[in-house]
Amino acid sequence: MPSLISLEFRKLLSSRSTRLALIVCGLLPFLWSVAPRLGETLNVTLVSGWQLPAISIGLAVQYLMPLFIAIAVAELLGTEVAQGTLAPLLLRPVSRSQVILSKLLVALTLPFLLVAVTFIGALLAGLPIGYGPFSGGTGFGPGGFVGLGEITPDVAVQQLLRGALLSSVMLMPIAALALLFGALFLNTAAAALATLVTLIVMRLLTVFPAAVQRLMLTNYTNLYAIQGDVSQTLTLLAIYTIGFSLMAIFAFDRRDV
Repeated sequence: MPSLISLEFRKLLSSRSTRLALIVCGLLPFLWSVAPRLGETLNVTLVSGWQLPAISIGLAVQYLMPLFIAIAVAELLGTEVAQGTLAPLLLRPVSRSQVILSKLLVALTLPFLLVAVTFIGALLAGLPIGYGPFSGGTGFGPGGFVGLGEITPDVAVQQLLRGALLSSVMLMPIAALALLFGALFLNTAAAALATLVTLIVMRLLTVFPAAVQRLMLTNYTNLYAIQGDVSQTLTLLAIYTIGFSLMAIFAFDRRDV
């Protein structure tokens, strides 16, 4: 099993889609750091480098990262089917469940990888602005970017790590969903499109009552900024992730490849 996971991880990192996603996520913070209308558009006054991670992750997690995840995870199965390498893999002395489980574990690490690269890029882009104490907010803590007073570096680090972790967790169900569609369609384009359409439909359900909206994944894209107890939200995301994962394993086990 560890060798399968290592193999799948190498496949993920060798994918052009994944490499492009990582490059874009790493470079976008530098763009936001010099964007002349950033403050006007986001109603944010950039006074510290500690604010760039929240800006960069907050913008990317809405559309870019779900898009990158949908395509890269869909390729885990779709590319192998297109290249004819999946069938020989299944002939090795490993079960189908082990194959799909290794792909699932790798797929679920992709959100953390994208957020980590964005986080590091933002910290590097914020060097010219500085990382000393400042009056305001990091965007990950109480008060958003306005804050509740002066923020010290140690408090800023704690808020940034918490926000980055919550952002990654929020994206995990999307990775599991993309793998589920990958197992159902065995086609990269179809799986990625189905994932994106599902997310778009969830966004459109804002016209439904609040009780329905609370069940939608897209209702929690701002999880990183939610303060206080987030246990209920994390429980819902865990249910989505586990549910999509189990359905992906079940679908792949019964799929004719």
